[in-house]
Amino acid sequence: MRAMLPARLEAFLGRAGRLFIGGRFVDAEEGGRFAVLDPSTGDAIAEVARGTARDVARAVEAARRALDGAWGRTSPDARGRLLFRLAELMEDHAAELAALEALNVGKPILEAQMGDIPLAAQHFRYFAGWTTKLGGEVLPVSLPGEYLVYTRREPVGVVGAIVPWNFPLLIASWKLAPALAAGNAVVLKPSELTPLSALYLAELVEEAGFPPGAVNVVPGFGEEAGAALVEHPDVQKISFTGSVEVGREILRKAAGTFKRVTLELGGKSPNIIFEDADLTRAVRGALLGIFFNQGEVCAAGSRLFVPKAHLERILDGLTREAARIRQGSPLEPGTQMGPLVSREHMERVLGYIERGKAEGATLLLGGEPNREAGRGFYVKPTIFLAGDEHAISREEIFGPVLSVLPFERLEEVVERANRSPYGLAAGVWTQDVKKAIRVAHALKAGTVWINGYNLFDASSPWGGFKASGIGREMGRYALEHYTEVKSIWLNLA
Repeated sequence: MRAMLPARLEAFLGRAGRLFIGGRFVDAEEGGRFAVLDPSTGDAIAEVARGTARDVARAVEAARRALDGAWGRTSPDARGRLLFRLAELMEDHAAELAALEALNVGKPILEAQMGDIPLAAQHFRYFAGWTTKLGGEVLPVSLPGEYLVYTRREPVGVVGAIVPWNFPLLIASWKLAPALAAGNAVVLKPSELTPLSALYLAELVEEAGFPPGAVNVVPGFGEEAGAALVEHPDVQKISFTGSVEVGREILRKAAGTFKRVTLELGGKSPNIIFEDADLTRAVRGALLGIFFNQGEVCAAGSRLFVPKAHLERILDGLTREAARIRQGSPLEPGTQMGPLVSREHMERVLGYIERGKAEGATLLLGGEPNREAGRGFYVKPTIFLAGDEHAISREEIFGPVLSVLPFERLEEVVERANRSPYGLAAGVWTQDVKKAIRVAHALKAGTVWINGYNLFDASSPWGGFKASGIGREMGRYALEHYTEVKSIWLNLA
């Protein structure tokens, strides 16, 4: 498979593996390293420095120096030009970045080429346009006397960005782009499973000309580097994407230093097909909703609500089309579904499948490893006819496992869809616009897609209700989390 990699990526893999701190690639203070695996084979593809609390402290110090120095003095226009330049470099290196995401994450390279990389570059370009528009306002105060009162937006300071393994480059862009646009310095901690695209991005940051320390990348484990970043007193904000359990722990630890925290957490998203939907289109959308990126998506449409009147027809379409999904090497252009990210995660997903069968859900398709796809961590597309009470219908699996749930009435399905601790996203399929809007308004979710699924743009906010998180990524709403508002009073008397 390595023969399929672009030459520049082969060269990168030969030198990858050091931390990026203060504009330089350096070894970890304690000298530790860890192997990064190719999930399609289980083989090691690189060794990366294992950042610890000492390295986080170095990175935070470098970020603080950047804010007090060259980066803090960089004009809004110059910040914007640096972000534009980084977007251009990402597009120039799109082939390498897409291949790296396929190799390290296991996602089909076509998905990375068509989705992850263009959207990541779009984020830097979108937020580059905001650097010159983050202004304050003059306030008409009513206090007796004569005052000039105005507000200004200032960066919060050092931002700790902790990103997951399923979309490592894309989600890093969600955090880096608005943070840098607002003038903050960032310490980025990628997942220990998928740190390579963040390190490649660090090389592009250096080439773009960002001042040393504006961006720092410290790969490492959550209990070491991640915890140290959350607890560091000079980190003013944490932006985290990951599990509910870790998000809850971050909130607890951040309370000690009163850090700002934004969290994008899990989901168990409902995808609702109504009787009047275009069923062919809805079935395709449902398959995309659950099997895109192997189901390793926080917004995966893992609960598919289907009208009883069309249950057999929809089940036939789902199982027939899902059985045709091509699994194999993520670097092959024809692959539609790759391996799961690790052996541990594959075993977790298979455990849920066994639990679904044990609890009485009806297995319609898949439910086992796909040995024919390769010797990596492949699980076949899996479909159950299930009930709301089954664990596979309640708990986030983060894999290619779909629960099909029959319903009869609109009010019933909305209530059942909302009967979840999560509220990240939802899908609605109907040709009745009034019904679509009514249901979209009633669903407790941060994003509702109507007659589509997994639709994203840098301008549209992303985040969840309930246990799915706090705050928003993307769009102008994200900038609220990366700026402080200062009120200034001048007595003119």
